[in-house]
Amino acid sequence: MTNQKNNIRKLSSNILLLGFVSFLNDFSSEMIAPILPMFITALGGAGIIIGIAGGLRDSISSVLKVFCGYWSDRTGKRKIFVTSGYLTSAVFKLLLSFSQIWQHVLVISGLERIGKGLRTAPRDAIISDSASGKMGKGFGMHRALDTSGAIFGSAAVFVLFWQFGFNFKTVIFIAAFLALFSVIPLIFVKETASTPQRISLHLGIKNLNRPFKIFIVISGVFALANFSYMFFILKAKTYFISWGVNYAPEVRDKISVGIPILLYILFNIFYAFLSVPFGNLSDKIGRRKVLMIGYSLFVVTSFGFAFLSSLYWFIVLFILYGIVNAIIDSNQRAFASDLSLRELRATALGTFHTVIGLVALPASLIAGVLWDRLGPQATFIYGGISSSISLILFLVLGKYFRE
Repeated sequence: MTNQKNNIRKLSSNILLLGFVSFLNDFSSEMIAPILPMFITALGGAGIIIGIAGGLRDSISSVLKVFCGYWSDRTGKRKIFVTSGYLTSAVFKLLLSFSQIWQHVLVISGLERIGKGLRTAPRDAIISDSASGKMGKGFGMHRALDTSGAIFGSAAVFVLFWQFGFNFKTVIFIAAFLALFSVIPLIFVKETASTPQRISLHLGIKNLNRPFKIFIVISGVFALANFSYMFFILKAKTYFISWGVNYAPEVRDKISVGIPILLYILFNIFYAFLSVPFGNLSDKIGRRKVLMIGYSLFVVTSFGFAFLSSLYWFIVLFILYGIVNAIIDSNQRAFASDLSLRELRATALGTFHTVIGLVALPASLIAGVLWDRLGPQATFIYGGISSSISLILFLVLGKYFRE
């Protein structure tokens, strides 16, 4: 009995340690995230370039997720993938700070996501194995720590930009060095014993069960609606450029960058502090119900960004966007874990992440084309319609999910 309690304590500590790693890494990443779309536009990139950059960042990492998930199951190893993933991201962040043209940003910001592809599925498998039957709470706890880092990181970039006048490249350079420190807590993560699986990649994917495959389709349709966060920031920036038209150019520029960063911080606050409560809620009432609430709120959020523009409405909409991510991000992972077989869990999670990420490229590309050709409103109407379709699919195909 004592040994069992020690094992549970050790497994729970894995979630906290991985959460702290994500906290430090996201502190670094979210110093870059709110200024990345503005960095691209400052170097001459248009809406379609924002879309390609956002889509590539998700897709490059996701192509690797299924392969790394498969190799993790095949070798029975998790930690080596996680460690190499965080180190790879740190190196490319450093290179990003030396970008001179938008093409540099496009390529390097995409390659930086190789690290995410290496680490995500094996890391989620460790969390799943360490959650002691409460995966909603486990993934919610990890997501809360991850997003708390995002809050402090985006707050730090606001201070560095607003108070000290640091430019985009200097902020990214500082963030890159912070990313290196995120690897240190991984030393203390205890990898749980995992039997190497004698499977081929094709066989592993083929053996995924029907409910999991149906959920992949539904979440894939939703991913088509859930284009890059960068468009939400750009919508706010576009509004505040016109809002500050009566101010001096340097003041207008400061407002048009500073306020969107503050709104992004607000988004991350709600994202962080509601991840665990919604994870707990999904453990109690079922993940499908909670996810349907999240999909519904995203429909409202998308149409809100399409038709509403004022400081008040941007506050409300960024709060809603944070709530949506708190509901969907961790609970989609937990639901994918619920529906997968334990011996193929990393393969299943890798497949889930890969499908979501591959869809992200056309999603953000479509959003960028609509932004350039028809304007921001068309981009968000597209998001609202596509997410409505995913919600309908969840309603119609709900009979396949037993909770």
